[in-house]
Amino acid sequence: MSPVEQLVARARVAQKSFEQFNQSEVDLVVEAVAWAILEPTRNQALAELAVLDTGLGNVADKFKKNYRKTLGLVRDLKNAKSVGLLSHDAASGLSEYARPVGVVAAITPSTNPGATPINKILNALKCRNAIILAPSPKGQTTCARLLEFVHDQLDLVKAPRDLVQVLPSPITKDATHELMRLADLVVATGSQANIRAAYASGTPAFGVGAGNVLVVIDELADLDSAAKKIAQSKTFDNATSCSSENGVVICTPVYAQAIKALEQAGGVLLDAADKQRLQEVMFHDGKLTSTLTAQTAAFIAERAGLKNPLAKSADFLMVEEAGTGVQAPFSGEKLSPVLTVWQVTDFAAAKAMIAKVYAYQGAGHSVGLHTQLQGSIMEGRAAELANELPVARVIVNQAHAIATGGSFDNGLPFSLSMGCGTWGRNNFSDNLNYRHYLNIARVVRPIPEIVPTVERLLENYFSRFPSV
Repeated sequence: MSPVEQLVARARVAQKSFEQFNQSEVDLVVEAVAWAILEPTRNQALAELAVLDTGLGNVADKFKKNYRKTLGLVRDLKNAKSVGLLSHDAASGLSEYARPVGVVAAITPSTNPGATPINKILNALKCRNAIILAPSPKGQTTCARLLEFVHDQLDLVKAPRDLVQVLPSPITKDATHELMRLADLVVATGSQANIRAAYASGTPAFGVGAGNVLVVIDELADLDSAAKKIAQSKTFDNATSCSSENGVVICTPVYAQAIKALEQAGGVLLDAADKQRLQEVMFHDGKLTSTLTAQTAAFIAERAGLKNPLAKSADFLMVEEAGTGVQAPFSGEKLSPVLTVWQVTDFAAAKAMIAKVYAYQGAGHSVGLHTQLQGSIMEGRAAELANELPVARVIVNQAHAIATGGSFDNGLPFSLSMGCGTWGRNNFSDNLNYRHYLNIARVVRPIPEIVPTVERLLENYFSRFPSV
């Protein structure tokens, strides 16, 4: 047997044992494993190791992300049923029972080498699965350290260690592909190359689409509030998140005031010359390089040789853009504290601009709206975005990167993997959550037969076309 086959074989043995646990026993395992990263000393060690090994983001925000995302997920899982009877409907005669999927292959990115693995581990364990992690090579050390903590917690509650495993170092594409082929389910977060490989593996897979989030600031927005939220989101962990704003589309009546508010929130608007200098370093042949990914604005200013003296002390940088597509590379995802700014005449023009950008990159993920705090216009414009744009989420008056993956002040499930629907070449459009790690078995009972008539079912049609 190959090393990967051995991992999967051990995972299957552990999973069969774990499948006998009842709901309270499973929940205890979940709580214990969550403490592997929620415990502050361990969290700090993982945050420091993540930045040291990947060179991405910053320790303070990694710590916050590890804590907040895990705490929110545990809240979501706390009272969720994942063992035995889930529901019974006497009228339909249907009962639903939770069943594990088996062995999960989890592909995780270097941008979140602690938070994303623990998210997938907890979801998998909640549903009595075993899970094998395939981290990015840069994130392997952090993931291995996390598993040391996880295994200690599994020992404490007398659950099999082989429920949670990781591919051995060095992480290779061949090993990752073999794992995906041998597993029962693949959950993939990371590069689009990995997502495509997951879908092509022959194993059922959930993979996420590319991010390139845009937000609208319309003429009714609270500009200071909008600017502070955008700044908070754009700078968090140096914009490692796919949910971080990559651009803002501002309506003309408030454009100047909005730019001023963004500057007061820590942004610096570059002139055309500095924009060109930044472009030459950030993009090669129109494609994003990794040179400036998840670095600070000061680092970016220094590396790009920006002449604006304010750039070196900025929290984030802004560039004005008019076009979209390959000829306008700043219209794509940047994974850094660089914000593209478009000026449009009104809300209708904002929608049209976003549609053009998403036709180039980012379809399916999400869009943000900063508008009046409440009222019919807010509701109407949010509905327009949801009904007209290729997006799975419309985030209203919130810091996008904080809100999109679930927050304590909105109703989305806590997740680090956002489905983008068919727009983003995905087979799901919600936040990846524990329900995606379950099989559902249904008991189907006979009920009194009720056969409708054709006339009743087609009554609207016949009333409009009586002569047919």
